[in-house]
Amino acid sequence: MENDRSGSRRAIWRRGGIGFVRAVRVVKSVRKIIHVDMDCFYAAVEMRENPSLAHKPIAVGGGGKRGVVTTCNYEARKYGVRSAMPGFQARELCPQLIFLPVRFDLYRAVSLQVRQILRDVTPLIEPLSLDEAYLDVTDVSSARYAWDIAKDLRQRIFDETGLTASAGVASNKMLAKIASDWRKPNGQFAITPDQVADFMRVLPVRKLWGVGPKTAQKLVAVGIHTCGDLQAIAKVDLVQRFGSWGDEMFHLCRGEDDRAVQPHRIRKSLSIENTLPDNLPSLAACRGVLNEMLPELISEIQQKAGERVIREAFVKVKFADFTSTTCQRATTAPDSDTFMELLGTAFARNPKPVRLIGAGVRFRTDDQRLDVADEQPALPLSFIDAPSSSC
Repeated sequence: MENDRSGSRRAIWRRGGIGFVRAVRVVKSVRKIIHVDMDCFYAAVEMRENPSLAHKPIAVGGGGKRGVVTTCNYEARKYGVRSAMPGFQARELCPQLIFLPVRFDLYRAVSLQVRQILRDVTPLIEPLSLDEAYLDVTDVSSARYAWDIAKDLRQRIFDETGLTASAGVASNKMLAKIASDWRKPNGQFAITPDQVADFMRVLPVRKLWGVGPKTAQKLVAVGIHTCGDLQAIAKVDLVQRFGSWGDEMFHLCRGEDDRAVQPHRIRKSLSIENTLPDNLPSLAACRGVLNEMLPELISEIQQKAGERVIREAFVKVKFADFTSTTCQRATTAPDSDTFMELLGTAFARNPKPVRLIGAGVRFRTDDQRLDVADEQPALPLSFIDAPSSSC
C-alpha cells in the first residue's frame, strides 16, 4: 500500500456476505523529529581555530562603540554575557572579556560541513540558521531509533569538525527544539509521545515556540507561569485576548505542533513590530523605543536567517490616525545608525504621534543581481559599526 508523511495505509481483509471484501484502515504514524543545535557555534569555531582561547571568556562581535555581541562562549555566560547584548554592557559584566571580529565566511564553511553530515542521514532537513536545523527521520528510523540517529550524528559532527552539538528528539518541531536545549551543552534529550502531557503541564510558558519576552511578561502579569496554567484558559478567551496567536497558544501549550519540516523553505524577510500602549509624540521618543527593539531583531536574525544575505533594511511606522509608511535602504550590513536614519525619514513624512514601530531586513533571492556593494560577505548578526549608505 502507498505511504504518506502523516500516516500509513494498511490493507486488511474481512469476510463479507459473498467472498472477501477489501477494507482499508488508516493507521496514523508518529513523526520523529530531531533538532540539532551546535553549542555556542561562532565562539566554538574561534576556539577551535585558536586553542589558546579555551577556558577564557570570549565574545564574537560587540567590540566596536555601538557593537552588539553576536554570541559568546559558556565561560562568558557565567558572567551574564548574552547574545544580542550591547558590547559596552558585556564589558561591564566581564572586564576580561575577549572580543573577536565576526568571520562569517569561516562559520558558513563549517556550517556547510555540518549540513553535509546531516544530509547523509536524510534529505528532509530544514535549516533555521547556520548552527541549527530540524531533521525528519520518520522514515529513516524504521530500522533505527531516532535517539540513536541523533547520538550518531553528534558523534560524527565532533569527529569531523571538533565541535559539539546538542540534540532534541520528539514527535514535532516545537518539542524537539525545546528538548535540544534541555541538556546543553553537548547533550541530548527526548520527549516521547506518552511523556508530552506531563512535560507540558509544568513547562514555563516562556519556553513555547513564538512566545517572546514581551508576551511572556503579559502572561505572567495575569498569573500564567506554566503551560498548565495556560491550558486552564478556554480557547475563546485566549483568542479574545491575543487574537489569532491565542489560537496558536491553545495548541502549543498542549504540545501540539503540526508544522512539517520544510527542506526548501525560503525566508524573504524578517522583522519585529511593537504596538505601543501610548502614542509616542516625538522622534526622540520613537528612537528610544527602536533602540530597545534592535537587540531583539538581532536575536531573531541570528536564530532564523540561516545563510541568507541581507538585501535591504527597513523601518515601518504607523501613526495615531492609522496611516503608515515604510522607509527602506539597500545594504548588506545594516547597523543601528541605519535603522535610526530610516526612522527619521519615515517620521518626517508624517510627523504625527506614533502608535506602532517596526524594523526588519529583506533577503536577497537567487534571481537578484549581485551588485558591487554586495560582493563582500554580509555580517547580519553583529550590526557592527559599518558606514551607512546615503538615503
